[in-house]
Amino acid sequence: MNKPVLVVLAAGMGSRYHGLKQIDPMGKHGEKILDYSVYDAKRAGFETVVFVIKPEMEQAFEEAVGSHLREHIEVRYAYQTLDNLPQGFSVPEGREKPWGTGHAVLCAAQVINAPFAVINADDYYGPHGYKLLFDLLCSDEERCAMVAYPLSSTVTESGHVSRGICKVSSEGFLQEVTERTWIEADGQNIGYSEDEGKTFTALDPQVPVSMNFWGFPQSFLKRAQEGFPAFLEQAMKENPLKAEYFLPSIVSRMIHEENAKVRVLTSSDRWYGVTYQQDKETVVAAFERMSKEGLYPQPLWAPQQQR
Repeated sequence: MNKPVLVVLAAGMGSRYHGLKQIDPMGKHGEKILDYSVYDAKRAGFETVVFVIKPEMEQAFEEAVGSHLREHIEVRYAYQTLDNLPQGFSVPEGREKPWGTGHAVLCAAQVINAPFAVINADDYYGPHGYKLLFDLLCSDEERCAMVAYPLSSTVTESGHVSRGICKVSSEGFLQEVTERTWIEADGQNIGYSEDEGKTFTALDPQVPVSMNFWGFPQSFLKRAQEGFPAFLEQAMKENPLKAEYFLPSIVSRMIHEENAKVRVLTSSDRWYGVTYQQDKETVVAAFERMSKEGLYPQPLWAPQQQR
């Protein structure tokens, strides 16, 4: 079996952040969030990272990220484009939004040759989850898994976020993921809206949520590909400009239709992210604190401190 690889989803438009947050410096020496992610993955055992980006981002992304990471880990690129669709489908007029996380993974299928973990480029997950996933993927190459976080640690005071709300069995297996695209916190209260913030339904702050931190066997790619045409047929009728093919939706279909077993792993680390520009100050302070506590060297990629 080939060693598990890390797939980083970095093609998102970042419309709420108003910039390419994937390459926005957060650390004292110019480190990006995904620098810390790759560092954590590398010390967990990953030796290859696949960045899924938009073609027009390649030069800026290579200059800011790929060029220096190549000294420490194998770097591959995959490109998410709107017109990468099955035969018989075309991009709806006016569509600008990417087709979602499931489509992003499909766009990387040609460069994924092993079990793989999936993360978002703009989320910090902490080192524990990478070790949990790497060990599981090495010991059981056909096992699907997800690293979950409590909802309360994944919201922002700056606006709404999208989260996959999870239902977990007593044995620790995922039973269902419901994607909520508009979740807001108001003090201690957290709720989701289905009408763009006009009304809200309360959520348990401790409910486990998916942050797109997944572990998959290589065979998952076939399952995702098989379900894509049915998604597109429905999307073209109901929401051609904004519908997205989400990874949690693919996993939920596998659970319900194939009785797939998806292990839910719980990380002891805190999640950080930058959905909005206002979130950056909190994230910068967190990396400064963690570096002072010895979790990360400064600068992060100093040759004499590589592990």
